[in-house]
Amino acid sequence: MTGFQTLKLATLPAAALTATLLPALPDGGAAQAGAAPVAAAQAATVVAYIADAAQSRLEFTGTQAGAEFKGVFHAFTAAVDFAPDALASSRFDVKIDMSSEDSMDKDRDQTIKSADVFDVAHNPTAHYLTKTITKTASGFSAVGALTLRGVTKDVPIDFQFTQTTGGAKLVGGAQLKRLDFGVGQGEWKSTASIGDAVKVSFSLFLKPRT
Repeated sequence: MTGFQTLKLATLPAAALTATLLPALPDGGAAQAGAAPVAAAQAATVVAYIADAAQSRLEFTGTQAGAEFKGVFHAFTAAVDFAPDALASSRFDVKIDMSSEDSMDKDRDQTIKSADVFDVAHNPTAHYLTKTITKTASGFSAVGALTLRGVTKDVPIDFQFTQTTGGAKLVGGAQLKRLDFGVGQGEWKSTASIGDAVKVSFSLFLKPRT
């Protein structure tokens, strides 16, 4: 009997075979079930944000004579297009006014902005633009191109994203080597007094971009 049923189904037209094996669903349910994943994917869209400069902070940490020192950039912009369920369409576009660097030491700041270090006169802006963003166990990770002192290299960042009333908060950081970007020429190229490793941290309060 089993062999007979198999032969009988094999000889049915394709449309009839489909109707036999897939029971009809009310209100076109079969078509809707197939379209649901596509509709869900299309529903995930990014939200356009901009950093609220008054509440946001961008910092860096370096070492001088073996001791850590911290600095901040008072002027920067961050345009963020992001949604946890639409990472392929998400991106960060950050521009930093290098002349706004402040390490709370006037002499050090003068050196940092000089031609041998940031060379602010010829490279007034640093730019970070993400290429990819992925989900991690602790939050998210991005890889982006950082242009600093005229040199562009990929720099990964790790961050957490939290939605807030009226916006969102983005907190994270990165590590890089200053000499990869030529930050430190002449006497400042040596790592004997100024360390090569630099930590960058950020806390961005985001509001909808109009």
